[in-house]
Amino acid sequence: GIYLAALLGNGLIITAVACDHRLHTPMYFFLLNLSLLDFGTISVIVPKSMANSLWDTRAISYSGCVVQVFLIVFFPLAEYSLLTVMAYDRFVAICQPLHYGTIMGSSACVKMAAAAWASGFLNAVLHTAKTFSLPLCQGNVVEQFFCEVPEILKLSCSDSYLSVVWAVVISVCLGFGCFVFIVLSYVQIFTAVLRIPSEQGRHKAFSMCLPHLAVVSLFISTVIFAALKPPSLSSPALDLVMAVLYAVVPPSLNPLIYSMRNRELKDALR
Repeated sequence: GIYLAALLGNGLIITAVACDHRLHTPMYFFLLNLSLLDFGTISVIVPKSMANSLWDTRAISYSGCVVQVFLIVFFPLAEYSLLTVMAYDRFVAICQPLHYGTIMGSSACVKMAAAAWASGFLNAVLHTAKTFSLPLCQGNVVEQFFCEVPEILKLSCSDSYLSVVWAVVISVCLGFGCFVFIVLSYVQIFTAVLRIPSEQGRHKAFSMCLPHLAVVSLFISTVIFAALKPPSLSSPALDLVMAVLYAVVPPSLNPLIYSMRNRELKDALR
């Protein structure tokens, strides 16, 4: 049910933005890309899990596991980079409105979106290559309902996983840089909004930013909650809940968050 709701929500946003010329703006262009990434994120995991459940099997081929690891790294990291780009878009729209059309031209938007997808792709190649270059000495049973890097590392020989640390460091530095950029953007956005004299103007500016801020908060909080879980609390059941939390919940809720108070999107969907 959650998967179908995610497909429907993201599919409606993709269709509305692609077909309605009124939504051919930078904000909705980035929203279309976000929906594509959410569509990919949830589709990497859930269909295979449903198939395994229906066929009463837990098997996955080695190549299938490699592809799944690559995609489960690619889509979320590309989405995080795109959310950073969207924060910049909101910053320009509110803090530099007279220059918005010049700064956020169609060519610039395409380049920024392509950079977000490329950053996810390069990180996914790096993590997948390093993870599957390790010798696996602990069997072939992954204690999860999909292949993910931490579970694969548990199957590697002792201490050999240290060779992937530098790849993790690169991703953490990139993620922290994006987080700082988003925070600084919103500090300047809220400072500019609070200077708007009219209450109606402030309300309109906040309504432009709150959906994006909610999506960013949901994404970051679920990932941090899953990543910082103490090893002492680790169990198959809890790991399953954590995986669903960061891989299934955000792609399902993002369309609802963006469409809830968006009149333009609602009009396009009618």
